[in-house]
Amino acid sequence: MKEIKSILQLYNSFKSSKEKCAIAQVVRVEESSYRREGARMLVFESGVFEGGISGGCLEGDALKRSQIAILKQEPSIVTYDTSKENEIGVGLGCNGVIDVLISPLSENSPTFEMLQKCVSDRGEHVIATLTALNSDIDTIPLGRSFYYDRDTSSLEDCNHRGLRSFLQDKIQDVLKNKKSKTYHFEKEGIKASVFIELIPPQFHLAIYGDNYDVYPMLEMAKVMDWDVSLTGNIQKLKKEKLQSVKNLYPKDDETRPIVDRRTAIILMAHDYKTDYANLKELIKSSAPYIASLGPRKRFDKMIMEFKSNGITFSDEELQRIYAPCGLEIGANTPEEIAMSLFSEILSVFSGKTGGMLRKKAGPIHERN
Repeated sequence: MKEIKSILQLYNSFKSSKEKCAIAQVVRVEESSYRREGARMLVFESGVFEGGISGGCLEGDALKRSQIAILKQEPSIVTYDTSKENEIGVGLGCNGVIDVLISPLSENSPTFEMLQKCVSDRGEHVIATLTALNSDIDTIPLGRSFYYDRDTSSLEDCNHRGLRSFLQDKIQDVLKNKKSKTYHFEKEGIKASVFIELIPPQFHLAIYGDNYDVYPMLEMAKVMDWDVSLTGNIQKLKKEKLQSVKNLYPKDDETRPIVDRRTAIILMAHDYKTDYANLKELIKSSAPYIASLGPRKRFDKMIMEFKSNGITFSDEELQRIYAPCGLEIGANTPEEIAMSLFSEILSVFSGKTGGMLRKKAGPIHERN
């Protein structure tokens, strides 16, 4: 989401200049690649760009090809085989094949409106993009994107009945599996490939605490571009440290952050009664991650007190509570603890264990 926001910011800053632009997007990866499907970069005809499609090795060539696409006003697919020693003049060594769709954008292109929807709303978003085509489909060109409206279960501006029906069916698979994927359409002599991209909402970090150790959490959230809600004693907090906080809630106020399935909660009041009361309420939320700072004995004491008060947690609820919290990386300082917690949050939301990659058998990334 951070990359999309940066792309939109650059586009809006150039909007008044009427300068033409294109988007280069990774739409297929075989074997290894630094970036995965969905990575994109915005390129203006002057050479200014934002975003990325690799670790820096493909951007220069993609920029030049984007400028050519802008000049010709023709979309194209570029295949980079990074296992070849002479690919674009260097041996990249990633040992993967990457398809990049380069699409020049007209002034009335719906692409930026689609991306703005993804940023503005916290729901799941789906964009289907035509990445291969053996013939024109009722004026639908290569590189055309369609936004899926979940409220109406419809694809905006997709007028080809067969393709629309096909996409609506495959989009349900993507939503169910929570994974972007390329599908192949073949009907009535027409062959097409469509990259269906699932764009989840931005992470939301809800912090309950007001001591000095919240500040490294806020700094890291700013780097990650996560939405942040902070609940605590406002008089105790340093205002100059709260620039990354989107929503600030007084400790004793009845209003609380809105929590959803993309929210990670951190209880770090360092006050037993406060953390106990917050956990009692927040366990009712849909947050898949609730961290409670402190040793295991402290959390065990909480559980015993809950039981003595007639409150028991289900196995599903206990699975969502991380206490002690964080990955074991030898963290001691507030900054190190923040890194430990953020790493655990990412591992939980991605369904990973958080181990060392050197000990992992097989590829780093899952492959379609």
